[in-house]
Amino acid sequence: MTTDTDRTTERVSRNVLSAQVKDRILQWILEGELAPGSRIVETRVARELGTSQAPVREALRDLATLGVIEMEPYRGARVRKPTKAELVEAMEVRGELEAMAAGLAAARITPEVLAKLRRLIDDMNASADSGNVHEHAFVNTEFHATVVHASGNKTLERVWSMLEPFARTYVTAAVPGIDLHWLGRRHYAVLDALEAGDVDKAAEAMRVHAREAEALVSQLEDDS
Repeated sequence: MTTDTDRTTERVSRNVLSAQVKDRILQWILEGELAPGSRIVETRVARELGTSQAPVREALRDLATLGVIEMEPYRGARVRKPTKAELVEAMEVRGELEAMAAGLAAARITPEVLAKLRRLIDDMNASADSGNVHEHAFVNTEFHATVVHASGNKTLERVWSMLEPFARTYVTAAVPGIDLHWLGRRHYAVLDALEAGDVDKAAEAMRVHAREAEALVSQLEDDS
């Protein structure tokens, strides 16, 4: 006989598994393994990850809510490419969140976090040397995620994570001839302000950083 406790445990386990599946699908999308327009087959994902289709279905519903994929009746799920207008809106809001995060982080930054941020910039430079656009985008996001986490504000981090999927690969992969070395160097101003512990300077450096990203978005084709 199944008890209420058993059912609760089952729901928790399913939710945890669904979150793991969602993270893996996001990783595939953001690393370019699933390009915009690609079909996502539930059975194939379940087989690849060694799980049932239920958590895959839940993960896809969550990703559809975030706007990363679209669900079509009788056609399943496909990776969705955000419109230029959606990207601009997301970048504007994300920029303000990251400016707030940088200011908070500057007041409590540790040598360990600063060392990690410097390593991530080095990794971006290495990706630029090899011309690896998707790796560069992945490390770029890890830099920003590290700053947001360093803010110590869990609510800010949770809201930021909802916008983050829009900006990771779409911008760097879609702007033709983008200078990856320049993209990496842009992070030094943020790092310097954090290292100085200057709250206002860190917030402004991140805000400028976001405006530069918005300028990149303006170069995309307007497919809205």
